[in-house]
Amino acid sequence: MNNKWTKIIILYFWHLMEIYYQIDDFKAKNPVVTIGTFDGVHLGHRKILERLKEIAREIDGETVLFTFYPHPRLSLNPQEKKIRLLTTLEEKIVQLEKAGIEHLIIYPFTKAFSELSYKEFVETILVGKIKTSCLVVGHDHKFGKNREGGFEDLKAHAEKYHFRIERIDALMLGNINISSTKIRKALQSGNIEEANKYLGYKFTLHGKVVKGKQVGSRIGFPTANIEVSDIHKIIPGYGVYAVRVDVQGKVYNGMLNIGTRPTFNKNADNRSIEVNIFDFDKDIYHQNVTLCFVRRIREEKKFNNPEALIGQLEKDKKAALTILQKC
Repeated sequence: MNNKWTKIIILYFWHLMEIYYQIDDFKAKNPVVTIGTFDGVHLGHRKILERLKEIAREIDGETVLFTFYPHPRLSLNPQEKKIRLLTTLEEKIVQLEKAGIEHLIIYPFTKAFSELSYKEFVETILVGKIKTSCLVVGHDHKFGKNREGGFEDLKAHAEKYHFRIERIDALMLGNINISSTKIRKALQSGNIEEANKYLGYKFTLHGKVVKGKQVGSRIGFPTANIEVSDIHKIIPGYGVYAVRVDVQGKVYNGMLNIGTRPTFNKNADNRSIEVNIFDFDKDIYHQNVTLCFVRRIREEKKFNNPEALIGQLEKDKKAALTILQKC
């Protein structure tokens, strides 16, 4: 089937998600609600979302996910430089829509909001504004000022305000408890396969092509230098990766190097991202591209001369093509 028509059919069957940036006029039928940052929308999160949908079907309700923007740590400390996110807001929206969530509330996380006690949060927002019928939370969920509210507190309020509450155990793969933290660690070590397994989809970076030093062009391996769209988006560890590159809706195979460039400070941790797109010779400066990570080929190396580098790049390309043909 033609890829264009495949995309159209998929979009047709998606239930379009309603997005709210304030909740004064929020309305949903028997709202089945969950709360959290949901960074990565990984398989552990999907377990919660699937249960959300099951309950909504049982009670003839609608699914509601309540999240925050900006990230609480960034809101409380605008100079925060260490936070690394698995998904940008835009990526999170796409993944939640794919997961079949009907209502997404992106609530402004302000200093005033952070001061709400868990009791005020339940009374004012969950009950007063959303009119929650059922609340589904993860096994380690905390909420309210200083994260003082836990499951037992929620249970007491659920009884008081007559809504149902359910806690979901952590999702285990083997003996591993899936979490955003574990996925970040996998990415930082370059273990793309593990990160992708826990995410349930392939990790991506979105960014713009910017001017580089054009060293690659001089040795027969021209690269596009990428400046990512969000400075807080995590970038995988140093090394060479097999990737797919989406340029204006067309997908190409490629290999990508992540290194360091101290004077190039638009990416997290001053990392440089250079991608060699196979069988591609168009000028794409200032265009947006999407990089889809499949597997790391090797660690970053230094070479004594151009000939050694060229020889290694030829091996890398062969390895990348072998990997991509299998995936």
